[in-house]
Amino acid sequence: MNMFFSLLRSAMTKSVPDCPISPEKWGNVYSYAVQQRVVGLEFQGIRLLPASDRPPRPLFLKWACATETIQGQNQLLNGVAARLTEMFAAEGFRSAILKGPANARLYPDPFVRQCGDIDIWVEGGRQKVLDLLKRMGLLEDFPKISWFDYKTYRKELHKCLTHFSPHHFHLHQKFDGVAVEVHYRPASSVFNPFANRRLQRYLENEIKNIELVPEGFYVPSVKFALVMQLEHIHRHFFESGIGLKHLVDYYVLLQNASESECAEVSSVLRRFGVYRTASALMWVLEYIFKLDAQKMICEPNRKLGMIFLQEVVKGGAFGSFAPRQKRNAFIRWFARMHRPLQLFMFDPIEVFWSFINNWVEFVHLIPIRLKARKFSLKAYWS
Repeated sequence: MNMFFSLLRSAMTKSVPDCPISPEKWGNVYSYAVQQRVVGLEFQGIRLLPASDRPPRPLFLKWACATETIQGQNQLLNGVAARLTEMFAAEGFRSAILKGPANARLYPDPFVRQCGDIDIWVEGGRQKVLDLLKRMGLLEDFPKISWFDYKTYRKELHKCLTHFSPHHFHLHQKFDGVAVEVHYRPASSVFNPFANRRLQRYLENEIKNIELVPEGFYVPSVKFALVMQLEHIHRHFFESGIGLKHLVDYYVLLQNASESECAEVSSVLRRFGVYRTASALMWVLEYIFKLDAQKMICEPNRKLGMIFLQEVVKGGAFGSFAPRQKRNAFIRWFARMHRPLQLFMFDPIEVFWSFINNWVEFVHLIPIRLKARKFSLKAYWS
């Protein structure tokens, strides 16, 4: 892992990696980079190595091709983001790109971040955004599930769940193959409902400060991104897991934040219920990237940081490669429902509310699963 972290650090600082690796282990490094979705970043570090220390030529060329593909995907996402911005502006709605392309543009090389879908915030609140998307033909009406259609119930069930998201709509139509989530609320939520109300008020106010960037879309302030993406990391950490890709994103945000922005974010962490996650994250970023103390938003906590890093290392992106994911649907469902209890010592208050939230959500979706004619844990998981 030391070499893996060294390559990531080199990609960020443009310094030569300081931890050699034997030729037979390069295949494992590549596989792990795929799991953590940092293939392009790792290759940036590899390019700084002397030729004699690089991976075997076949793997090097495979890695180079994968990185080239990532560069093309980033260019595609920038174009789609600009196109969406123009579409919503033509309808009289302001928008801003969250995460994704907004983060990538801050990297030393903006085209090596491995991209996924596009998250775009559109002003107006849930009902106005819902009406807008239907009027633009981007979102279907609430689907009616046929009791006699055995083959497509899972697809229809997914459409139903789209309408029940507490913060976004997942467009059924892709743009040039890119999936799009339209947010009517800037972020999902922390589990503590009292802290979440304070968090949502802060983000709703802060997202008013958006800026048009040369790539052709609007982005929120770095201060907003620091709070919103910390909540995103916090939420996924408690639900299923989080990967190195999002930790690198946060490191890049901190590197681009001013002293005053870091100070303001630091002052609200406890109010939003994410202080312990932030303290763990600061330790991890210090451990991997040698993050300067002046760039930290709180004191690093080594004990929590080691728990956090262990979960990141073994789970991969969003916990997709954790051992529980290799088992049947019931085991995965059971693991998801009881994952918060395994993190009790990490944050007891948030674990309590997370556990309550999981069961409330499960019960809330029972009527939809019944309407889909199958009381399926697998459907719930998907």
